[in-house]
Amino acid sequence: MIISRLICLVAGYCFGLLQTAYIYGRMNGIDIREHGSGNAGTTNALRVLGKKAGLIVFLGDFLKAVICTMLARFIMQQIFPNEMYLFVAYAGLGVVLGHNFPCYLGFRGGKGIAATGGVILGFLDPVMIVLCILAFFVIVPITRYVSVGSILLVTTFAATYTVSALMGRYPFDTADPLSMEAMYESIGIVCFMAGMAIYRHRANIKRLLAHEENKLF
Repeated sequence: MIISRLICLVAGYCFGLLQTAYIYGRMNGIDIREHGSGNAGTTNALRVLGKKAGLIVFLGDFLKAVICTMLARFIMQQIFPNEMYLFVAYAGLGVVLGHNFPCYLGFRGGKGIAATGGVILGFLDPVMIVLCILAFFVIVPITRYVSVGSILLVTTFAATYTVSALMGRYPFDTADPLSMEAMYESIGIVCFMAGMAIYRHRANIKRLLAHEENKLF
């Protein structure tokens, strides 16, 4: 299973290297990381290049995570059916790491929120998907702070996955100690992804506390 973990992680990282904001910015003659907030992500693309760019960047970053996690789910379901969520988590982590720290761009990428959204969809848990959608698309229009919605999104993701796994909603085999270890490991990976996203928003959090954060509109 160790090799399978590494394969999912590395494959995910390769998917994450598709830097939609950077590529779209270069097609328009700019390095998106040198404009606006300096972040190679959806929100900065929206502010710097407009709504069309924001939509394209979001879809690119979202879909690369969806495709990768779905592939991991489909393949690993055939090999390790009870532990497939562990490999989905590894693939998702790889995508977010590739997005946030692209090796060919000096490890300067985005914050991984759109990619994390794709990972959430890749788990195919309707309860988690609905709760995360509500967490983001209710709070952002109310506060007009994308950063607040992003932090709430990843927090909801980690909390919902953890509770669902511990309640036995996922196919981990409770009679198999190795399968249970895989479950706890997957919880750790999901919580790490959420923690990394929050850490990537540390500057936003400081601005929020100082009432200096930029609103979406």
